[in-house]
Amino acid sequence: MMSQLFAIDGPSGSGKSTTAKLLAKRLGLGYLDTGAMYRAATTEYLRRFPEGAAAGEVSQLVAEADLVCDTSPDEPCFHINGHDVTEEIREPRISAAVSTVATNLEVRRLLTELMRAVIDQHGRRIVVEGRDITTVVAPDADVRVLLVADPQARVARRAAEVAGKASAEEVTDQVLRRDRDDSTVSNFTDAAEGVTVIDSTFLTPDEVVDAIIALAPRA
Repeated sequence: MMSQLFAIDGPSGSGKSTTAKLLAKRLGLGYLDTGAMYRAATTEYLRRFPEGAAAGEVSQLVAEADLVCDTSPDEPCFHINGHDVTEEIREPRISAAVSTVATNLEVRRLLTELMRAVIDQHGRRIVVEGRDITTVVAPDADVRVLLVADPQARVARRAAEVAGKASAEEVTDQVLRRDRDDSTVSNFTDAAEGVTVIDSTFLTPDEVVDAIIALAPRA
């Protein structure tokens, strides 16, 4: 069966999740939200270390964790150490703390290995979205896209997603401050060689998906 591995990078609110889910549904592929993996690890971090922890303790926690990632594009679920954290990972407190986990280089290495394992389990027929996907996790993907959007549009989209669960200040912090923090260990604003940039600011999700499908090699 022909490989159909799509790698989508981009900043917060650029439309990665919406696009990747729609793309996976349309092509009948698996879907992996790598940002949710970092969020799931953050729930366990806050559960175990409410007062904070050293970098080594954080990476050991992730190394020992049983992280289960659902790859359905419909309603993906996430479990860590027996806890269903599907709803918890979207809470503002997780958004506020996730960079502590996501900027830990050993954690990134460990979760990158897990991401690659999931890709292999799907026979490279999966849409993977997040940060570092086009350059680190799957630089050999069949299609590599950097999805971008105007900052105001990104903040507005995230505000719509949380639907009143966070203040305007919290939403702006989630989008812009987290991007600033994560950019210290990940490049998701500049396209690497061979990566196509798509600006989603004025495009519908279907139009973005159409543009990505047009990039796919034909059998």
